[in-house]
Amino acid sequence: MAFTTKKDIGEILIAKKIITPEQLDEAKKTQLTAKGELYQIISDLGFASEKAVAAARAEAAGLRFADLSSTKIDEAAVLSVPRTIAEKHKFIAIGRSGNKLLIAVSEPPSPMAIQDIKIATKAQQIVAAMAAEAEIKEVADRIYASAASVPVPVGDNPAAPAGESNVPVPMGGVPAAAGNSGLSADVRQAIAGLGAREEIADDDTDAMKEAAEDAPIIRIAYTIIQQAIQDGASDIHVEPDRKSLRVRYRIDGVLHEVMPLPKYVDKPLISRFKIMSDMNIAERRVPQDGRIPIRWNNKDYDLRVSCLPTVHGEKIVMRILDKGNVLIGLSQLGFTQEVQSQLEEIVSQPNGMFLTTGPTGSGKTTTLYSILHRLNSVEKNIITIEDPVEYQLSGISQVQVHTKAGLTFASAMRCFLRQDPDIIMVGEMRDLETASIGVEAALTGHFVLSTLHTNDAPSAVTRLVDMGVEPFLISATVTACLAQRLARKICPKCKVPYEVPATELRKFGYRPQSPDEVVTVYRGEGCDHCKRTGYKGRLGIYELMRVNDEIRELVVRHAPLADLREAAKANSMHELREDGLEKALNGLTTLDEVMRVVFTAGQD
Repeated sequence: MAFTTKKDIGEILIAKKIITPEQLDEAKKTQLTAKGELYQIISDLGFASEKAVAAARAEAAGLRFADLSSTKIDEAAVLSVPRTIAEKHKFIAIGRSGNKLLIAVSEPPSPMAIQDIKIATKAQQIVAAMAAEAEIKEVADRIYASAASVPVPVGDNPAAPAGESNVPVPMGGVPAAAGNSGLSADVRQAIAGLGAREEIADDDTDAMKEAAEDAPIIRIAYTIIQQAIQDGASDIHVEPDRKSLRVRYRIDGVLHEVMPLPKYVDKPLISRFKIMSDMNIAERRVPQDGRIPIRWNNKDYDLRVSCLPTVHGEKIVMRILDKGNVLIGLSQLGFTQEVQSQLEEIVSQPNGMFLTTGPTGSGKTTTLYSILHRLNSVEKNIITIEDPVEYQLSGISQVQVHTKAGLTFASAMRCFLRQDPDIIMVGEMRDLETASIGVEAALTGHFVLSTLHTNDAPSAVTRLVDMGVEPFLISATVTACLAQRLARKICPKCKVPYEVPATELRKFGYRPQSPDEVVTVYRGEGCDHCKRTGYKGRLGIYELMRVNDEIRELVVRHAPLADLREAAKANSMHELREDGLEKALNGLTTLDEVMRVVFTAGQD
């Protein structure tokens, strides 16, 4: 279905005596300095109503015009399209005749949109009519909201297959811990449309694919992804159990169960996610990886998808990568002013090695990308080797590990040294070979950034020694190590102060001035803004160890880790617990959250 403008919208509005030639001229002059299409500017200036402009646009494009205020809307047709798809492509279905679906659009739909609609509704032909965007939104809100209030039976579930226990579908949205996201309303409608289901045999690939292309299954998949993005989740877990299918979101580093789905949704829904991520749906015995590109609300996302066979079926985990959130400045990562100024001085050096450490999910990649973004310029040749490349950075040569083809961290770095680099970023120092080449690069005038998995900054040095790197090479190349964690921030809408005895803060390195001293700290009480968790967003907790002459000497002498830590503290290093306490006292996070992310077994 192709759409081309056949007439000029301005001339149509003049011919209909809706606007004057002078008003059209004024709109065109405004367009020279204001962003937007001419028809939008005409409406914004008040020369014509949105409905009149929509009618003119329909005539210009050779489409029919639908006045939704006087058109009889087929509610069944509206609800035959998942709301996520309708909102994504800015339309609603308003009528249906056999395999023909009539839709009202505010923008001519693209071929991709038409294909999405056909798959979701099984319609063979889509007929589009132009309508005012405000009317489309009003009709959609009214009908979808009305349908969402109809509960799915939970006692004798008509859709449950014979011999399977009934699985209740939540009536009131997600639990309080995760907030009332509204996910269950759209999903309940889709489950109601599934009808009775029989168990699909593992080897029946055709039946699996057919079930995965059912409109209700597509609707559930879209809704799960959309709601996760709206809730700010970093990961989606879709995991089968013996009698149900559990959906969980990781929000601000903590998993929340959104809702259980009936067991009979298991295989079709997992197969749908595998199709979306270009996996082999016939293979159910080995792990698979894939990706799903998503564009939502004019933002691009990448979903990194992992499928793992378990005893109860295949589990899907999707990591949501927001391309717009990675290139944030160092000033927004949560550094104190002192640490940030030290860090900027360190990364401005022409050579050496800078290491970030911490567990998986502690924000190491975001820190390195932010540093690369700051260093990126036309005068510098920056190359990275990553597994995988999570975000694509303009102006930087990024290489992805491909082990089967022989492209490893080590082999890529050997090639890098012949590519005249200034800065090299290595996703992770995993073995002696990679670490040795990184040290060699740092010794020969390059600046190397990489990550390690250690609990604190001083341990990064001992980890390299454990790998087999000679201590004198470490002391000659490593300029600094940054340990980090991610802690949840207190919700600003419900933050309240309270007092604790200062003696309780000794574990954080605090020294009370008197036995009776009390300290004011903060917590979130829980509100709609934070979905009753008391937290909203995350910030970094850091420990920056700069390598000076004393630390270099200790490294060469194979000094104990405790001696390295004391020397680093004497060189102005603030430990993770101290940085966390400072941020708790400033009302940015809570003491409990600092305890959760910083303290490990054996610490007191």
